[in-house]
Amino acid sequence: MHNHPKGNIFQTPEMAEVYRRTKNYEPITLAAVDTETGDVVAVLLAVIIKERGGILKHFSTRSVIHGGPLFVEGEKGRDATLLLLREYEQVIKQKVLFTKVRMLHEVSQLSLIFKEVNYEYEDHLNFLADLTIGVDELWKQLYKSKRQAINKAKRIGVSVEEIEDKKRIPIFYELVKESYRNSKTPLADISLFESVFDVLVPKNMCKFFLAKYKDNYVASTCFLCYRDYIFDWYGGVDRKFSACRANELLEWYSLKWSAENGYRVFDFGGAGKPDEPYGPRQFKKEFGGKLVNYGWWMKVHSPLKMKIAEKGFSIYQKMFFK
Repeated sequence: MHNHPKGNIFQTPEMAEVYRRTKNYEPITLAAVDTETGDVVAVLLAVIIKERGGILKHFSTRSVIHGGPLFVEGEKGRDATLLLLREYEQVIKQKVLFTKVRMLHEVSQLSLIFKEVNYEYEDHLNFLADLTIGVDELWKQLYKSKRQAINKAKRIGVSVEEIEDKKRIPIFYELVKESYRNSKTPLADISLFESVFDVLVPKNMCKFFLAKYKDNYVASTCFLCYRDYIFDWYGGVDRKFSACRANELLEWYSLKWSAENGYRVFDFGGAGKPDEPYGPRQFKKEFGGKLVNYGWWMKVHSPLKMKIAEKGFSIYQKMFFK
């Protein structure tokens, strides 16, 4: 499925290997093959994520299917995808609370398939930037406030460095960790990023960058590269240095780098639900991307445990994000 028009990095063997090496992650890879031709007609890569250990794992384990499943056009592909999803449910049975499918494209045929296996649709926004317009036009599309912030960061000496040594991943991770702590959101173990560095970076499928002000690393970002598509994945900033505007400089650097290196689309990595407040939405909006709503699909596999988990999440936040 490498040449599939909706192919993406989250449905690749390389990402499956990243998940396999990551603590508390378990990849599930399924494929449907035409028995007559031997051709692969549908694939699905999911990852089971366990937030906590012990008894809490039963109330915090979920599965994510990002950018998939992928399938050939027509009835054969549709039937194969249904087969995969039903097989998938047997594999994850009793293992996870829910499955969330995060869409990267609009795929109308998938909507009918998900409804048939009782998934429910949720609106979810995103911003996409057209990189083919060139760096000058991308700069013009930025809000004035963003251009001013980027110019300020440059003026006071904020610089950007690529991470080329795995020993610097902890610097990246601590900045991301601080941002996730501030938003009271669980963060993957550092082994996710170490695995990405080992598996994806050598194949030019990922880039890590740090922003530095004087002797301090003050912001970090990591984006995924696949074919002509960039996915803005993880980032972090030290709030003590927010006046440096390093976060804005780093986001602009990512856009500029992507355009200069021949990529066509920059995916800002999500902008939340339209009816709920989401802080990063305005930040991303001001970089000039097009607003889209490809949505997510979700299925709860254990309703009782899900209710317990929802009630317990606020307690979890108080316990672990003081």
